[in-house]
Amino acid sequence: MPPLDHWAGATPTAAAVIGREGPVTFAELDRNANRLANALRSLGLVEGDAIALVCSNRPEFAEVLYGCQRGGFRLTPANWHLTADEVAYIVDDSDAKVLIADASIHSAIAAFNLADRCEIGLAIGHGGGPFLDYGTVLESADDSPVTTSPGGTMLYTSGTTGKPKGVYRPAPATGAVSSNIGEYAEDGGDSHLCAGPLYHAAPMFFSLRMPLEMGATVVLMDKWDAEEALRLIDEHRVTHSHMVPTMFRRLLALPAAIQDRYDTTSLKYVIHGAAPCPVADKRAIIDWFGPVVWEYYGATEGMGSFVDSATWLSKPGTVGRPLGEDHVIVGDENGAPLPTGEVGLVYMKATGATRFEYHKDDAKTRSTFKGEYFTLGDVGYLDDDGFLFLTDRSANLIISGGVNIYPAEVDEVLLLHEAVADVATIGVPDDEWGEMVLAVVELNDGSDASDALASALIEHCRKHLASFKCPRRVEFTDELPRSDNGKIYKRKVREQYRTD
Repeated sequence: MPPLDHWAGATPTAAAVIGREGPVTFAELDRNANRLANALRSLGLVEGDAIALVCSNRPEFAEVLYGCQRGGFRLTPANWHLTADEVAYIVDDSDAKVLIADASIHSAIAAFNLADRCEIGLAIGHGGGPFLDYGTVLESADDSPVTTSPGGTMLYTSGTTGKPKGVYRPAPATGAVSSNIGEYAEDGGDSHLCAGPLYHAAPMFFSLRMPLEMGATVVLMDKWDAEEALRLIDEHRVTHSHMVPTMFRRLLALPAAIQDRYDTTSLKYVIHGAAPCPVADKRAIIDWFGPVVWEYYGATEGMGSFVDSATWLSKPGTVGRPLGEDHVIVGDENGAPLPTGEVGLVYMKATGATRFEYHKDDAKTRSTFKGEYFTLGDVGYLDDDGFLFLTDRSANLIISGGVNIYPAEVDEVLLLHEAVADVATIGVPDDEWGEMVLAVVELNDGSDASDALASALIEHCRKHLASFKCPRRVEFTDELPRSDNGKIYKRKVREQYRTD
């Protein structure tokens, strides 16, 4: 069993999870995890069976995660923003026999009727129809520990190209955490603000499993709101959090009076990833929170590197030194290593228990791996000291006049302008150059779209970038398309502006 049962004995009345419904203690969480494992077994599930979960950020998410681990089941959390058809696809593709769904998420309830092979539905909140009531099932279940091999998780990729794919590892991925990432107090008592959706790999690990297994209280946010995050940090004396760069940008955009209203001095470890962070934003958040900001490079498929504040300040823009000497290489399309400083595809090593496959997609698995290494399509380089820098994704690369242009570099410059709230730089077809650089800009409040502002933004870029990298055109939009964790869907931006 993971250390969760340790904390149920050591600090039984301490809050494990605090949601909008109130706190759940470590003893209650431990007991309900056992009850769920026993209940699912009484419903006919056996070790190795799959379960799908569609749930908002509420304490029951933790109960299901640990209940599945203790019952020996494989859990697949699904994005609750998806349509019923999209949820049903994941339920079917993951071979789930049970769908556990937050009753307030109507798409999840509808998905149960669309799924082909799902046998049992449990509704959190209330039952009805084909669903059993989650609370009633738990109340009548045995709370004694279950002895079995630990269960695992199979998370799905975001599906930015084609349908999402399950990242499957034969070895369980929910065993007890093996290292104290975050430097949590060994006797418990810390608190973690969960600012992102738990069905994503990073929040589920950094904002749920890690803090709970280190005896920390997890404070759940239903949805991201910059001022509410500051209020919760102040109220609960939050020590840890996981965020993404968009959240930093929203915090930094708050008026000074609001920033100063809340005490953030309790923070001692804020980790971020998921997307490139503009250098100016990273400096500003370190100035505000202090040298407590850590960055990682990785994805559902695996982790690549970490970097602390002091090291990052000495090498602005780096995502850190790889986890091992040969853990990350920068190579060509065939995986052959490139010289230091040369830009290429970033490959991470995955062997033994870390090696994965895409569920039911051997072709995608083969195309992702080059021997022991896999790539997510990110582009970057290693410097002379072995630090990794990312330039962009290969899918975002613009080739204009035969020259490679990395949109992330243009985005970072435009984000320095006071009028720009966010931006997506893309390449659009051009008869003369092959592709032309186009910046699609979302403006801050108080700034109005105009030809004059577009010209000013282009001139701003020319002050910081070589002319061939600068946008030839600027378009304005009310809102850029984003995933639920804040990343801009550049594919959708390209689809719109390449066909306009």
